[in-house]
Amino acid sequence: MSVHPVDEKLPALKMATTGLQHVAAMYAGVVAPPLIVGAAIGLTAGDLTFLTGACLFTAGLATFLQTLGVWRIGARLPFVNGVTFAGVAPMTAIVASTDDKTDALPVIFGAVVVAGLLGFLAAPFFSKAIRFFPPVVTGTVITLIGVSLLPVAFGWAQGPDPAADDYGSTTYLGLAATTLVIVLLLRRFTGGFVKQVAVLLGLVAGTLVAIPFGATDFTPVADAAVVGFPAPFHFGAPRFQLAAILSMCVVMVVSMTESTADMLALGEIVERPADERTIAAGLRADTLGSALSPLFNGFMCSAFAQNIGLVAMTRIRSRYVVATGGAFLVLMGLCPMAASLIAVVPRPVLGGAGVVLFGSVAASGIQTLAKAGLDKDNNVLIVAVSLAVGMIPITAPEFYHAFPETARIVLDSGISTGCVAAVVLNLVFNHLGRGARDAREVTHPMEAVPAQPIS
Repeated sequence: MSVHPVDEKLPALKMATTGLQHVAAMYAGVVAPPLIVGAAIGLTAGDLTFLTGACLFTAGLATFLQTLGVWRIGARLPFVNGVTFAGVAPMTAIVASTDDKTDALPVIFGAVVVAGLLGFLAAPFFSKAIRFFPPVVTGTVITLIGVSLLPVAFGWAQGPDPAADDYGSTTYLGLAATTLVIVLLLRRFTGGFVKQVAVLLGLVAGTLVAIPFGATDFTPVADAAVVGFPAPFHFGAPRFQLAAILSMCVVMVVSMTESTADMLALGEIVERPADERTIAAGLRADTLGSALSPLFNGFMCSAFAQNIGLVAMTRIRSRYVVATGGAFLVLMGLCPMAASLIAVVPRPVLGGAGVVLFGSVAASGIQTLAKAGLDKDNNVLIVAVSLAVGMIPITAPEFYHAFPETARIVLDSGISTGCVAAVVLNLVFNHLGRGARDAREVTHPMEAVPAQPIS
């Protein structure tokens, strides 16, 4: 009996290199939240390194849960899990509201534990939303995921420090462009295994090219310890404060919404559509991983959309490849020196590769929209308005500045707002009242609707 590509086990070397490619694609996203929160608290360099390693370690454990699964936990798709960036704003707000900064992490950990457990209980109910995600909705959301990630790649391409004088310099942009060209050339003129690991090879080549320009810093490798373990409750036992718990519960809802959209996107790409049961299992892995993460000093975990782009581009759909990537993450958490090797890759080099990865996600969304019946006036309007709503936080970051901080956690996520808009508009135009009966087919939203005879 033939094995679905998702369940295929590849040769060891191919498994290792393609798994490492997934780690390289998501590394910056995992380490950014602990670096930001740790800096806000004022952690020492040693504690900051410890916190970053802990987040890598817990990301690996959560990825194991998601890809390999146990019982009804885990989508069993090539799905990478890591620290969600949606939690950065409320976590820094918790830090700011804490008089004694040494209490900040225990309060954050307590809030994450409660939000994770509540999310785990809510997963089977949340997954029933699958019925509200036809192709017109999923295509819109997948496109938004890719478009929302592109500014991250553009930011990386400009350099590591937005406050630095050389941010956006021709050197940094040139390195990003060089990496992009290398990846494209490898994809165009090679085949087989080399073509599939083009992004990883592009990152290595770009890093080597960056050395003469002084953009590659090997200090993290020299300073890193060989062995380290994220000892449980290193920063103190979790503390439970209602305001912090409520804010992280909001983040959990946002995270579950985005994870649902990501699972639908990945299901389309790997040709194993995510049904209600798969989404419930995937959300259980997200939420249980989040609840367990603070035990090892980690933060809330969620799906990483950038890795969906890697699956779409390489067409390597094996969940065991991503599980291997999870093993690398665990190794990095236990061996800071190994983690530092990925940290050597300059941000502009990551940015060049990110253009391909994140653009691939947007392209997958457009492919899904092609199946959505865009010859119908209603569907064109749904896509048009939902994309516009989802683009607001990207094109006008301060658009919601007058709203309360809690509301901005949701509103500042273009994926979440665009997803909600698409679901609501689909219900209004295609399922409620006249929309359910309306069979008009208009090719453009501005095209006149034929006059209806008067009865």
